[in-house]
Amino acid sequence: MTAALCALPLSGQSWATANTVDKACQVAVKWPQWQVFVDHFLQADGRVLDASTSKQHSSSEGQSYGMFFALVANDRQTFERMWRWTVDNLAQGDIGKHLPAWIWGRDEQGNWGVMDDNSASDAELWFIYALLEAGRRWRRDDYLRDARALLAKVEAEEVTELPGLGKMLLPGPKHFALPDNIWRLNPSYLPMPVLRRLAEESPQGPWREIAGNTVTMLKAISPFGYAADWVCYQAGEVENTGRFIVDPEKGDIGSYDAIRVYLWAGLTSAADPYARTLLQVMYGMSTAVATTGAPPEIVHTLTGQTVNTGPAGFSAALVPYLHARSEPSLMQAQYQRATALWQSGLRLSQENSQQPAYYDHVLSLFCTGWQQGHYQFQASGSLQLSWDESCPHATTR
Repeated sequence: MTAALCALPLSGQSWATANTVDKACQVAVKWPQWQVFVDHFLQADGRVLDASTSKQHSSSEGQSYGMFFALVANDRQTFERMWRWTVDNLAQGDIGKHLPAWIWGRDEQGNWGVMDDNSASDAELWFIYALLEAGRRWRRDDYLRDARALLAKVEAEEVTELPGLGKMLLPGPKHFALPDNIWRLNPSYLPMPVLRRLAEESPQGPWREIAGNTVTMLKAISPFGYAADWVCYQAGEVENTGRFIVDPEKGDIGSYDAIRVYLWAGLTSAADPYARTLLQVMYGMSTAVATTGAPPEIVHTLTGQTVNTGPAGFSAALVPYLHARSEPSLMQAQYQRATALWQSGLRLSQENSQQPAYYDHVLSLFCTGWQQGHYQFQASGSLQLSWDESCPHATTR
């Protein structure tokens, strides 16, 4: 099925009108930061390359984020290339049978391929989300089928029942159920808008419960308003009880993973029942920025102690969050800081013939795409895109 099916004439619509609509539907969004991403990170075959290490690796996260951004940009060909590369290289050619491996690259012997076949559930959620939203707009039944097949595997293999809590998403199918009845969780893997969209798609599934348990988790682990990169849940001695605890290996550190928790809270629709609670619980970054002028690189969630200053992407991630908290001065200052650092970093990378910092750029895309009005999440979790109005029948379910 081709993207041109978006322009099948409606009842009473002439082919001339349909062709006009089709051209409008095909217009790419003017989004300079997306073009930089395509130019610097995307390979011709659809692989999103992070060249910062000798492994020259690609991750399921990078592929899934890239697909989301391609949808926002109405870049159908790029979306298709990234998804085909993902299925062929991370999912052994069959997304219905295999969860995508989380990392692919060059090993010590110089061979290219999957380096760890465990999957990352946050990438799966973003794959499903992008495929569902693209499938209904671009009339791609294959995308919808792939999304539903992957959703079924995630529900079967990466969702568990925690005693005293209920359904929760594990970061992957292997290695996250630990000894002593402990489970390791990642708060940044659970963006509320994505959970809402999956609940809409799978109303009998676990996603509404997981959304509520996500809020419960954040309340339990954030005494100073900061999220941790990793947390654990331990079953109690009494049957059907348990509690959240500090990760015994990773500690109470909040840093490069946790910065996304504030981003997701800021991007959550104000009409979501949990929106206000998320912003109230996650107050720490607002306090830190107001005090020092920049987000910390590291926080200790149990004491509120902060260490170092975060990079450009951290400031970018806080722009929607500070907007949602009605702190326009702080928001503007972080946007200006992120923009200045991002531009200087881009110039430096060009001078040294190096790739820009991958994670900074990804976080800046979430920020600028939202800030420039290219996308926003609705209360249902569905996307509202800037190009929807030019393709009026693309959003028909």
